[in-house]
Amino acid sequence: MKVRLIAVGQRPPAWVADGFTEYAKRLPRDMPLTLLEVQAVTRGHLPADRIRRQEAERLLGHLGPRDHVVALAVDGAAWNTETLAKKLDNWRMDGQDLAFLVGGADGLDQLCLQRADDVLSLSALTFPHALVRVMVAEQIYRAWTILTGHPYHRA
Repeated sequence: MKVRLIAVGQRPPAWVADGFTEYAKRLPRDMPLTLLEVQAVTRGHLPADRIRRQEAERLLGHLGPRDHVVALAVDGAAWNTETLAKKLDNWRMDGQDLAFLVGGADGLDQLCLQRADDVLSLSALTFPHALVRVMVAEQIYRAWTILTGHPYHRA
């Protein structure tokens, strides 16, 4: 099973890249986590809905037809880590590759939400999009530790 985080925005701060890399390297070889960055649309005088649509096309262009897609949106479902672990195990058993979508400053377009198999909210709070990369990587690692009985997660 391959896990990808497909995110709008390039060249995050070093601490973001370091944090993502730290959790990604902890995962086993049979479940690699990779980051794919797509270029944000230059704001200029474009309306937010047009920016979201163009970024959606860039994000969706990296999905395969069999990818299980999880879109991150503030109004998505609130899962706890144990639920994520169960879902991760199910996706792995189904032989599906997994893609998490992280939008830009204006969020995800409806096209991404419609393509998504699940829409997940990390919190009702708003986080910097770069930080979300680290949070998702850590949660995937934490879910994996639950599945393998590793002591990292303490409920």
